[in-house]
Amino acid sequence: MDAEPVRVAIYTRVSTEDQAKEGFSLDAQLDKLRSYCKARDWVMGGEYIDDGHSGRTIKRPAYIRMMDEMDKWDTLLVIKMDRIHRNSKNFMLMMEHLKKEEKEFVSMTESLDTSTAMGRFVMDIIQRIAQLESEQIGERVYVGMEQKARTNGGVLGFNIPYGYDYVDGKLLVNEDEAKQVKNIFQMYLNELSMKKIADILNSKSIPTKQNKIWGSQTVSMILKNPLYCGFLHWEDYLNPGDHDPIVDRDTFNEIQELRQKRNTKTCHNSKIFTIPNH
Repeated sequence: MDAEPVRVAIYTRVSTEDQAKEGFSLDAQLDKLRSYCKARDWVMGGEYIDDGHSGRTIKRPAYIRMMDEMDKWDTLLVIKMDRIHRNSKNFMLMMEHLKKEEKEFVSMTESLDTSTAMGRFVMDIIQRIAQLESEQIGERVYVGMEQKARTNGGVLGFNIPYGYDYVDGKLLVNEDEAKQVKNIFQMYLNELSMKKIADILNSKSIPTKQNKIWGSQTVSMILKNPLYCGFLHWEDYLNPGDHDPIVDRDTFNEIQELRQKRNTKTCHNSKIFTIPNH
């Protein structure tokens, strides 16, 4: 029984700058890629052409349509790797997606074909280099953040916390949200569970910072965060912040003691910050 023919998606791209260069024309790319398919007895699954689009972004109409129509092709063919992406992160994300969907990738000029053992080996090396670069960047960021935390350097990178706005590098109290933060602390002092607090907030149609519904975990994140009594923490570092607190230290410390008493199991692996009063 004959094997099913390989269905190929041909992708070509030129940016505004490329249009002025000889040999980069869309027609030249298409002619070479069509001939390559014919030589390998591949059938056309689609031609996707982005004219005047940069390879540093994925926001290209033909590229987006091609990825949405993956059921029409088995292999993605380009004349050179930089025609599909000029951003290494975007390229690796695309390769992971292709692998997940069991699609192959072929670069005609570089002779990279992931359907072959050598092609998979080369791609594995490329992915490992990209992973190493990512990990090294992560290590440098971590060291920088630790240094900043150790020297009390102020706000570190994080999502904007509920109860505050982030303006010109500073945390400013959001009065409407701060009112709900105070209510959350008071309700917990009144012996309401985190789930009950979340249910009450949802019943009043009060959204979270991300405009989502409240859950026990979201309530817990607020109750255990020393930011709300004026401190910033990262890992094991705890420093005074230059933002206005929403609750006082005594209230915050009382909440931490209650958390430990009410659910030892939940707090076992959670760092409990109590703030000294001096």
